[in-house]
Amino acid sequence: MTDDIKTDDVNGSSEIPPEQMSLRSKFRFKCHKGVKCFTKCCRGIDIMLTPYDILTMRKKLEMSSEKFLAVFTDPQILEKADMPVVTLKLLDDELNSCPFVEDEDGCVIYEDRPTTCRYYPIGVGSLSYSGEQGEKDEFFFTVKESHCEGFEEDEEWTVAEWREDQGVDLRDEVNDGWLDLMVRKKSLPPSMQLSEQAKQMFFMVCYNIDKFKTFVFESSFLTRYQIPEDKIAEIRADDVKLLQFGFEWLKATFFQTGQEKFVPHKESEKS
Repeated sequence: MTDDIKTDDVNGSSEIPPEQMSLRSKFRFKCHKGVKCFTKCCRGIDIMLTPYDILTMRKKLEMSSEKFLAVFTDPQILEKADMPVVTLKLLDDELNSCPFVEDEDGCVIYEDRPTTCRYYPIGVGSLSYSGEQGEKDEFFFTVKESHCEGFEEDEEWTVAEWREDQGVDLRDEVNDGWLDLMVRKKSLPPSMQLSEQAKQMFFMVCYNIDKFKTFVFESSFLTRYQIPEDKIAEIRADDVKLLQFGFEWLKATFFQTGQEKFVPHKESEKS
């Protein structure tokens, strides 16, 4: 079974070669202002934003997560998983352009660009996923769009070198918990659906970190669970750690996995 929970959404003009690539596979590619197709891949796109994408992009733009979601994203439901996701909202121009692309200079948030953009022209999928053992049976492939001339350049990479150069290693590590939740939900029988309230909770934890922080620290959350003081200090100071904490909490809540990390206080059990 091919896992379609990935961050390599591309438009309909792409040609995806059938061969699967490993981390050691080599390919030639370079994108720069000198290629005639510069920024064409930033038009008419379909980009699913990961939780870590939103963290970094809203920080770059000095926006709250709530405002970033309202201005730059469209909410969607991922059909097979029946889970909420967000995609990048494109400009209402003739080319359906990314809101962060400029003709001459390219991406104006390049250092904080989304994971999909970092992977391009590599796509990634998996035949299986086992978050419990920390193992992913990943495969890679090149995404060759008809307009792209980057493949005619001389620079050669392995997939592993490309991932390191583009800074996706850390992003994939952070987003593993999110992907794990998606895959677990997909594996459930269709009759086992999450409630609308559960989906709203998933959306808040994964995409609206400011609202989740308020939920954790300004509600009864910390009185309900025996969370170590050092963990509380860690997630209070670091939004990435808070996000990963949220993934673990959702997994324990939705799938009864890792519940030992969220032991109820005895007072909470009585109430």
